Amino acid sequence: MNEDAVLFERDGAIAIIRINRPERRNALGREVREGLWNAFERFEADDTLKVAVLTAAGDKAFCAGMDLKEASATALKVPPRGRDGVPVIGQNLAVTKPTIAAVNGVAMAGGWLMAQMCDLCVAADTARFAITEAKVGRGTPWAVPLMTMLPQRILMELLMTGDALTAERLFQLGYVNRVVPLASLLDEAVALARRIADNAPLTVRASRAMVLAAAEHGVSEALEVAHGIFEPVYNSHDAQEGPRAFAEKRAPVWLGR
Repeated sequence: MNEDAVLFERDGAIAIIRINRPERRNALGREVREGLWNAFERFEADDTLKVAVLTAAGDKAFCAGMDLKEASATALKVPPRGRDGVPVIGQNLAVTKPTIAAVNGVAMAGGWLMAQMCDLCVAADTARFAITEAKVGRGTPWAVPLMTMLPQRILMELLMTGDALTAERLFQLGYVNRVVPLASLLDEAVALARRIADNAPLTVRASRAMVLAAAEHGVSEALEVAHGIFEPVYNSHDAQEGPRAFAEKRAPVWLGR
């Protein structure tokens, strides 16, 4: 593993986890996935760290999602949900402390998920968010929690069009906590983290757990249903065609099977 794929820094009681593959638009390739697992486990295990900030290198992309070239080369079908897959807080990764996404650029597909899994989101005014799986024939069972985070019709449009929304629009919808200039993004996110870290840790963790438990009511069953719905999508010809077409720099040819 290349340890530079994800950087881990500490600023007092704050952990700063930085995806460091700007040349690949910080996509979730194998080394980045491994680095994220290690970073979040390190954060959770260290009692002196109270809040984590997840961000990325560069000023173009927070995370472009799955590495489509890697997916094409490996003929990836159903994404693994264990250690080989993407670490997702609340699903396959246990983190009991607050996390903040500092979104510095585009957050697409799995990049949206990386921001979604954090408890709070501070976004640069240049950031754009999109759930692009419909454009490459993949699936979005992970989007089930968005039913409690966004209005249903907004979510339907995002999922079915794959179009992007600006950080400002998502702030208006209550999905983003702060929209700030890119130059001050990390400072603003760390300042928010410090405000949380300065509070009573047991109360902070209990408050977080309470909110998540309330949102989870009924969601666990829906997540399992969603995985079943999307399994034939993952196993389809089109799920391989999307990444293949991307890698070959051509328009995909959808067969609907």
